[in-house]
Amino acid sequence: MITPKLIRVLIVDDSSLARAMLREILEEQDDIQVIAEAENGKEAIALAQQWRPDLITMDLNMPVMNGLEAIEYIMHNKAVPILVVSSETDAKLACQALASGALEVIGKPSFDPKEVELLLHQVRLLSGVPVITRMQRFSKTDQTPAKAIERKLVEVEAAEHPIFAIALSTGGPKALANLLVKLPVEFPAPILVAQHISNGFIEGMAQWLSTLSLLPVKVAEDNELLEAGKVYLSPSEQHLTITKDYRVKLKVRSEADIYHPSCDEMLSSVAQVFGKDAIGIIMTGMGRDGTQGMTDIYEQGGITLAQDEASSVIYGMNAEAVNAGVIHRELPLNCLAEEMLTILLLKPAGYLAALRRDNL
Repeated sequence: MITPKLIRVLIVDDSSLARAMLREILEEQDDIQVIAEAENGKEAIALAQQWRPDLITMDLNMPVMNGLEAIEYIMHNKAVPILVVSSETDAKLACQALASGALEVIGKPSFDPKEVELLLHQVRLLSGVPVITRMQRFSKTDQTPAKAIERKLVEVEAAEHPIFAIALSTGGPKALANLLVKLPVEFPAPILVAQHISNGFIEGMAQWLSTLSLLPVKVAEDNELLEAGKVYLSPSEQHLTITKDYRVKLKVRSEADIYHPSCDEMLSSVAQVFGKDAIGIIMTGMGRDGTQGMTDIYEQGGITLAQDEASSVIYGMNAEAVNAGVIHRELPLNCLAEEMLTILLLKPAGYLAALRRDNL
């Protein structure tokens, strides 16, 4: 009988109680071993170099050196998969941690079975994700769209434009930041986003993205009218859909819903309402969520794009959609924003015609 490989975990938290709770939860599992604990970021760096863990659980607010500084150092020097385990009050800081290379963020767990299950699922999933030693920062000024396209967009009326719906999971916040900073302030279409994220962190994600994007970013509110040039994030515990009069309709998730928010719910709703003017983009993430929604957009005559494997943290959701044969183009992350602008200039019908002629 082959013994399964142990997942070796380094716990980082300044609270001895929080460390003890995490240790107890993790060490009850046959396939997980806690190899060390650290009380601050400085200790975390030293222990990560000494023990070479498969995964680090990282708190953010700590003395001596906080978690964000530690994540930046580790990902810049010797990358290790990092799961941020922090308070919801640190939501904006947690999103900065994701941009610095952490893979996922969850709230500090109790012994509630659902919270324990989420923690164990993330530890097992993320410990096997290959990470590379690099660090990329984003700002409103360091990445801009092609100027020729940006100038032409000003001449086109917003009413002529379609809607974009973006589906993401693991690795999504950083990928979304990379995309949004490339879009011009004149972007004349609404953008809907369904990002799998733990409850309590979506507001912080919206605040963080707003500091990077030229476009306003907000958490979607029930019954609000969609506006061109705005980015709407689905709440984590509700599903973002739209009505025929272009208003937001939030659906409460049921206990049976595996993914939250649901990418399929959002994409399928956009397909039903916008038809040929719907553009779906599926990006990095684990699982199958989004494939049915992308299929609906494809079958309604809309446009479907996918982030490619090389630029994805996890080639999962996007791979499922590609393998289903419902993706028009698979592109590197750095090319997606310009592709969105090209669609706006050519209009969906013209873009699809150009694809058929192999001119793009």
